[in-house]
Amino acid sequence: ESVPWCAPVKIKHGHVSCQTPRGERYKNVLGTRCKIRCKTGYEMHGSSEILCMASKQWSGNYACREVRCPKLAMPSNGGYKCSDGSYFNSRCQFFCSPGYTLRGDHSATCQSSRTWSGGNSVCVDVDPPIFKCPNIKEKTAEPGKLTAKVTWDTPEGKDTADGILTDVILKGKPSGSHFPEGNHKLSYTVFDRAENKATCRFNVRVRVRRCTPLSVPDNGWMKCDSAGDNYGATCEFRCLGGYELRGSAARVCQFNMEWSGLETSCAPMNINVGVRSAAALLDQFYEKRRVLIISAPSAANHYYRFQMTNLQHAQCGLDLRHVTVIELVGVYPAQIGRIRHRLIPPGLALQLRLLLQLSQNSFSMVLLDKQGVDKQRYTFPITAAEIFTTIDTFPLRTEEAILQKEAGQSC
Repeated sequence: ESVPWCAPVKIKHGHVSCQTPRGERYKNVLGTRCKIRCKTGYEMHGSSEILCMASKQWSGNYACREVRCPKLAMPSNGGYKCSDGSYFNSRCQFFCSPGYTLRGDHSATCQSSRTWSGGNSVCVDVDPPIFKCPNIKEKTAEPGKLTAKVTWDTPEGKDTADGILTDVILKGKPSGSHFPEGNHKLSYTVFDRAENKATCRFNVRVRVRRCTPLSVPDNGWMKCDSAGDNYGATCEFRCLGGYELRGSAARVCQFNMEWSGLETSCAPMNINVGVRSAAALLDQFYEKRRVLIISAPSAANHYYRFQMTNLQHAQCGLDLRHVTVIELVGVYPAQIGRIRHRLIPPGLALQLRLLLQLSQNSFSMVLLDKQGVDKQRYTFPITAAEIFTTIDTFPLRTEEAILQKEAGQSC
């Protein structure tokens, strides 16, 4: 009865406590009862209490096996790496694929209760897409234009997670548009499938090459196309009646931002009354002035006095219509000619009467246009208003009136 009977109890990863029937020295005598306990992290498989039977066998099987937790759920777009699989005390570290960020537990440990200490982990796309706006150099407007056509390639972005972009939105004019002078701010905004957005900004700068603005010459006017001072713009000049254009009749703003030609001015017409013929005198007015020639036998002529009195109050209207008045008064050889305050020699005055077939014995008037064409003759005085009405029907006068109106010239 006091000798070993059953095989000694050996338990790995646990401990055993036995009680013999009469306190024998050996813990495996017949009738011995043993209780088996497993260490932390191990669980009993079989009987936790066994009895040494007469058959020299223990009444049950026993073993302490390591605790194993259920398999962890794999986070979408990520994974985990464990120190010892799903066994007790194994520590699993969670990670995410590039472009995703871990939310929740960063690690989980298998506990003795066969549960994980964590594991509520997800991988989410929180990073904005990566993309770069175009880099556009300054554009210069073409000659005669105030805008420039600007083109660029739509930027290609990339989502940091799955590489897919859902929307690309441009704020501003699209590529290929004409942009006016100045700095224009544009931006692109892109979205990925997680609705993360990224925005980049860029500038479109358009330059218009400009010359120093020209001034309207005194006693003249200027008409420019385009903006009047931009590269390629042309400015044309004309002078008021009684003034001659000096310098360039038209100037162009060049690429170097300098004006072509010479500075323009309007100088008073210098009528040379010392010419030898009437034709040479009238040639000085060609394409510059209209001429109204008044012929009378004497300064006391009633018609002559009435006509001159009427014209004295209409000098502004005459200048506006580019009319020069030439007076031929008297009978040869006592006749005199006059252009305002300048006297015409008697011989030249006679030539004018002969050339224009004006009688020196009666009152008469003739109106010549800028080409020297005889447009109207009168044998009696008329009002300035009637003369103006006649001149205003001339085709060239219509264009003059429009330009004068634009220049603000009126009586």
